[in-house]
Amino acid sequence: MLVTKDILTEKLTNYLNGEISLNNLVNWAERMLCEEDFDKKDFQLIRDILARLGLADVKEFGLSWEDCREYLHRLGHTATVTIS
Repeated sequence: MLVTKDILTEKLTNYLNGEISLNNLVNWAERMLCEEDFDKKDFQLIRDILARLGLADVKEFGLSWEDCREYLHRLGHTATVTIS
């Protein structure tokens, strides 16, 4: 599976919306790191974010709202919250 900025954005959005668990996000990131099939023009960015997500289930690293907001910003998006 070719990982692009859009796919990574979608996974982060799914996590923030509660559609996938942290464990699922971490497992996906770890699998994608092993495959190393990243969009070449964004290789470094995608690899860096995936590497960080792959550690998010370790207590010392975790995954905060600020982390997600920063990753989405680096991917070219602005994170907002809507309460319904």
